[in-house]
Amino acid sequence: MLKIAIGQFNFLVGSIEANTQKILDVIKEAKQAKADLLVFPELALCGYPPEDLLLREDFKQQIKNALKIIQAQANGISILLGHPDYTEQGIYNAASLMANKKIVTTYHKQCLPNYGVFDERRYFKPGNSLGLIKIKDISIGILICEDLWHPGPILSAKHAGAELIICINASPFDETKAQERISALQINIAQTNLPVLYVHGVSGQDDLVFDGGSLAFDSQGTLTAHAGFFTEKLWLVDFKPTEHAFISQALPADQSVEALIYQALVLAVRDYVDKNHFPGVLLGLSGGIDSALVLAIAVDALGKDRVHAVTLPSRFTSELSLQIASKLAETLAVQLTTLSIEASFCAFLTTLNLDPQQPPAGITTENIQARCRAVLLMALSNQSGDLLLNASNKSELAVGYATLYGDMAGGFAVIKDVPKMMVYKLAHYRNSITPVFPKELLARAPSAELASDQRDEDSLPPYSELDPILALYVEQDKSVADIVAAGFKKEMVERIIKLVDRSEYKRRQIAVGPRTTTRAFGRERRYPISSGFFPD
Repeated sequence: MLKIAIGQFNFLVGSIEANTQKILDVIKEAKQAKADLLVFPELALCGYPPEDLLLREDFKQQIKNALKIIQAQANGISILLGHPDYTEQGIYNAASLMANKKIVTTYHKQCLPNYGVFDERRYFKPGNSLGLIKIKDISIGILICEDLWHPGPILSAKHAGAELIICINASPFDETKAQERISALQINIAQTNLPVLYVHGVSGQDDLVFDGGSLAFDSQGTLTAHAGFFTEKLWLVDFKPTEHAFISQALPADQSVEALIYQALVLAVRDYVDKNHFPGVLLGLSGGIDSALVLAIAVDALGKDRVHAVTLPSRFTSELSLQIASKLAETLAVQLTTLSIEASFCAFLTTLNLDPQQPPAGITTENIQARCRAVLLMALSNQSGDLLLNASNKSELAVGYATLYGDMAGGFAVIKDVPKMMVYKLAHYRNSITPVFPKELLARAPSAELASDQRDEDSLPPYSELDPILALYVEQDKSVADIVAAGFKKEMVERIIKLVDRSEYKRRQIAVGPRTTTRAFGRERRYPISSGFFPD
């Protein structure tokens, strides 16, 4: 029997000293549990992704010093640790086995992802040798994340005599990733008949979320143990080599996509706020669904005492919006401040030689209101030090239905990668736990309330039609012809695509926020702002 401890923990990028101390604490706990082997996730020592920190000489030296400290504790237990390995040939994404107070062997990741959110080839050289270790006479093949998404590395381990595969990972969350991981693992297991232990961490790192969910599969591809999503823990599994399987554990209940996305957003907010040392957060509460959802996420992430909601009514704000905002704040027990923008709105109109009592209809008048709100919210942020949360959703940002330096203001865009229809689904999910959002909010038509009787659908197609078109164009790169063939009207498709293409300059200026779909704007979808490819 081989007892394996998995350190499914939250490691902060660049915080090598703190990460080292956490690793030492986990080693102590694993020893007390009488584990034979303790495994940490990919690049646990420095956090993932370290980006250009890897290129710093002082970062390199801290890594080397930390490895010496950790290996000194590898007595009475073997430790498999993910870390950068600095060699004369270059930097490698590595996993080192430590035992008897020394590094026994180091495996270098062979398959370096360079797509989507990944650019590992910018920093790392690919490994070219097998990772095979032996613990208690059991041969174990070592892989790192992307290695397991390709057949070569696991087949090489099989041919070299591996009886078990341990794969350490830093695999960013998206709405499909949990099932994709299981499918990829089962495909590889079917080819090799090798049991697999999939080790993962838990953290929010700027625009990426790592959801935990470490897994154990037997040689037939059956899931026998699951560490659970979004929870830090020292997870213990027992491997029986004679049965080529882990001893089965009770599996956690299946979770809906909405449940996973909501937890990812909560973790993203908590880690961004805490890791950047903000005392709390504030946000503008409009009485609409987007800011309401962000408020609930913030309270669930940080607690009510660290969240400050602000309503900023104008002459166009409905009484219903104010009632909903007040009810939300009361339900979630957060501080609510009301600051009218009417005086500042009138002052701007007067400065522009426009009649404050009868300003001209149009985008100038509408956007002044949004920017008045942003000025006041940022002033409150400056006074308190709290982080201003942005509540723009993916659908609005995709088509540019947002105001630069207005409702796009903020330091963290919580739902920037959440389409509008998913916003509603997340609200219903949250209500299924404890009621937060009143039925009046869930039933009302979306509106920016920057003009009389304004509705989003005055400017945009219904979100039930807009979101599927955006998913095809933004996330799958489908052409107009492809999208029309999927059943959408050509005129509508062309209009939406034109809005998306013309709004790249706006999206570049939105704050960082968590990725939840299979392709987010930002580092994952990189289009030029100035381009002659798209028609005017």
